Amino acid sequence: MNEQGMSQNGWIESPDHNADGDPLSALDVKITDLFPGVTVRKDLVNKVKGNALVPSYVLEFLLSAYATNTDQASIESGVDRVRAILANNYVHREEANLIQSKIREKGSHRIIDRVQVALNEKTDLYEATFSNLGISQVIVDPSLVKAYPKLLVTGIWCMCQIGYAYSGDPREVPWQLLQLKPVQMSRDDRENYMQQRSQFTDSEWIDLLMQSIGFNPDLFSDRAKLLHLVRMVPFVERNYNLVELGPKGTGKSHIYSEFSPHGMLISGGEVTVAKLFVNNSNGHLGLVGYWDTVAFDEFAGKAKKAGRDLVDIMKNYMANKSFSRGVETFQGEASMAFVGNTSHNVPYMLKNSDLFEELPKQYHDPAFLDRIHFYLPGWEFEQIRSEMFTSGFGFVVDYLAEILHNLRDADYSDRFEKYFELSSTLSTRDKDGIKKTFSGLMKLIYPDGNASPEQMEPLLRCAIEGRKRVKDQLCRIDSTMEEVEFTYKRASDGEVVAVQTLEELDYPQLYWRGRVVENSEDKGEAEAPVADDAVAIEGNEGEAGASENADALPVARHQEAVMLTPVERLAAKADGKQRELVENQRGITYFGLFGPYLAGAKKIVVEDAYVRKPYQLRNLAEFLEMLLRCKNPDEDVAVHLVTGHNEPGFVEAQLNGLNELASTFAQLGVNLTYEFRDTLHDRSITADTGWEILPGRGLDIFQKFVDGDWLNPLLRHQQLRRVKECKVTYQRVSEK
Repeated sequence: MNEQGMSQNGWIESPDHNADGDPLSALDVKITDLFPGVTVRKDLVNKVKGNALVPSYVLEFLLSAYATNTDQASIESGVDRVRAILANNYVHREEANLIQSKIREKGSHRIIDRVQVALNEKTDLYEATFSNLGISQVIVDPSLVKAYPKLLVTGIWCMCQIGYAYSGDPREVPWQLLQLKPVQMSRDDRENYMQQRSQFTDSEWIDLLMQSIGFNPDLFSDRAKLLHLVRMVPFVERNYNLVELGPKGTGKSHIYSEFSPHGMLISGGEVTVAKLFVNNSNGHLGLVGYWDTVAFDEFAGKAKKAGRDLVDIMKNYMANKSFSRGVETFQGEASMAFVGNTSHNVPYMLKNSDLFEELPKQYHDPAFLDRIHFYLPGWEFEQIRSEMFTSGFGFVVDYLAEILHNLRDADYSDRFEKYFELSSTLSTRDKDGIKKTFSGLMKLIYPDGNASPEQMEPLLRCAIEGRKRVKDQLCRIDSTMEEVEFTYKRASDGEVVAVQTLEELDYPQLYWRGRVVENSEDKGEAEAPVADDAVAIEGNEGEAGASENADALPVARHQEAVMLTPVERLAAKADGKQRELVENQRGITYFGLFGPYLAGAKKIVVEDAYVRKPYQLRNLAEFLEMLLRCKNPDEDVAVHLVTGHNEPGFVEAQLNGLNELASTFAQLGVNLTYEFRDTLHDRSITADTGWEILPGRGLDIFQKFVDGDWLNPLLRHQQLRRVKECKVTYQRVSEK
């Protein structure tokens, strides 16, 4: 075996079982057969990482050297070898003194650390700083700086041989850099990469890319896969500007920190002109001069501030691929990705502001936003869960990152023009954004640039939609912005196809706020208030007082009811009468018991000591689902839970369940928070509607049933379940 852990010709024969002894999928067999030596089983990263705070591409670089085979014994041996390397060579910050001592006693020692180099102008020498080892002023040969210029920017992960030689002169640094090798691949394998691509179908290739970034493709729709690939476009397309805003926990920043050694993730609050572009004091180029992609994490936040000069330089760079400081003009190729969290769901933003509402004021600027090529809808990504990760094979991310880095030289932006024509109403920036996204997706899915019209069209539609999302919001922000038609015409039949965003289809009345919408009588299911069917549903649940015939209402009252919104009509049904539930009774639901008293609420406090076990968390989930029917989709409701936290065997599961519920329902406009109070005994539900509900058993009103069987209708319909005997009392808060 050579130093990369492969045979001399780089070819490793692949058996048909993975390291766990399970048969490989047909795709995994094809992957390992056609790309030997540059693929790895993706779940191995977590097995070797332990508490080493290193990027995934560093670990996969090591795994590619020792564990690229699919043979069980070879993988186990390779994983053990990588673990040993991390144990012996990775520098934990808290063990820095121990490693320094080891270097001194042995004379030299190999380490894995992040290395940054700076020029000492007083001595005319390059000096390295090792972030975890805690040593600095280590002399670096100029040839290394010339070969790896990124050492001068924010530093890169390297395997280094560090020596120690104390001369007796306290002014001299005893540390010596004997050898340095960046943890990244350098060979360009594009020719073989493109040749082997032809052996895969389109769906297989997309699944391979999904597995390469760590996800199980079986759990994602075609649209979700394509949106995940858009996250990779900044790595393969020069000067590409991407925005992704959405809920927490959807993996927005992961790909920029873990996927590629050519990308740099920085905090949005740490951006300065000197760091990003050029330092006037020493003339050193900033990040855009060295990295393929610069991603700004936590970019959203209205309270954050940015200097006017920084925003102006960014606008010029994003439009012209250049920036000026002093009398000089510099060119840059770095793409920019801006990622951040949203505080509200989509209908709320559409009703009250725009989809860029979370950006700091300085960036909530039409001139800045018009330079964005694609708005990635972060709300369409699911919360990251453990089952989403793959145990299949994918490219070593460093290998794929190097391929994408070299594909930046290609330009496929005009490949569709033979088959499709963009609307003439589109502005130059609209067309540039569409073409750059299309080019990036082509490089990812069809790296040789050859595809049929049928293969190109979905990519073109995706590119148009992402730019349309930007432009439509610009029209909200700037009334002088001219609206255009996001359409294209097929050359084959002359048909003009209009592209719409998913939000436009889901919430047409909110999306086109203040404008007449075609087919406005068809609101779309999502636009109709969730409580529209409240009366009809409640009337069929067999609950007391729910069967009153609306036609029997006095005319005046009936006319008044017509004037009310669905939520107001539901709230009007709150009569304050105590409910007594009989043992084994059916037809009882949370909606019937609580809905009228919580309709239209903005703040709700639930006190129930027993929301601890899985079935009790399910009760809470059903309560939160019920609230969706008690509010309009463009409004938020805050729910604060007070419960106990001392149930043996369920403490961790309770925390995980509550956090998952909070993440899931936040996207729907129900914002769950919680606190633990083990002395709590009484149960109550208090809302800012003025009502307090005293449920004798809290949310635990249903008798046990088999809730693990998806075929059991009791799982989905509360009115079919039998209840426990209890009372539910309602009182006005002012009456307490």
